[in-house]
Amino acid sequence: MSDNLFSLPEPIGIPVQGETGTYPVGRIFCVGRNYAAHAAEMGNEVDREAPFYFTKTPENAVLTGASVPYPPGTENYHHEMELALVIGKPVFRATSAEAWDAVYAYGCALDMTRRDLQIRERNKQRPWELGKDVENGAVFAPLTKAMDWAPDSHKRIHLSVNGEIRQDATLDELIWKIDEIISHLSGFYHLRPGDLILTGTPAGVGPVVAGDKITGGIDGLASIELELTAAE
Repeated sequence: MSDNLFSLPEPIGIPVQGETGTYPVGRIFCVGRNYAAHAAEMGNEVDREAPFYFTKTPENAVLTGASVPYPPGTENYHHEMELALVIGKPVFRATSAEAWDAVYAYGCALDMTRRDLQIRERNKQRPWELGKDVENGAVFAPLTKAMDWAPDSHKRIHLSVNGEIRQDATLDELIWKIDEIISHLSGFYHLRPGDLILTGTPAGVGPVVAGDKITGGIDGLASIELELTAAE
């Protein structure tokens, strides 16, 4: 019998194509400013010395197809379409080869952002959590195993709102590539199964409102959808 005073929510599991079981969501790491055009549209320079990160709470993750309320505390809620990679084996201080070998699968993800709060906190040199770690703000589509898909540079990453294209790029625009991200991040954390990494968003981010339907995709991966309902 547990001595805990109360129970915590179980982590969500992301479906994996070809598997009956799901991939449990543990830690969610996100790479910031990993597309130069997106950094520029936000008025920022790209740091080419090393990637940097923020995190999202796994309890705030939802699966594609969800209908979620417009979040509180913001008047400028933004979509960000991203390639997610998921870790399948423990890795620490990984070489490039070890980094590639640690990838279990890939998938489409949305990093939803309270942009006004992110910018406010950034301008005060404070952490971004209020802007980035939003309830229902990490959205995941079914995963495709690494053996069945490769992040080739020509593959398209795109997002539409109510059928109108907002983001449209290719993976060759990633500044830090998959193995470089894992090698760098694993110098600070013992990465393990359950860890997901969102690799950054291309240019074209923008606001969404209640009633909007967001759809996105990456060539060869399961697509993603999210619908915003009225604020609670």
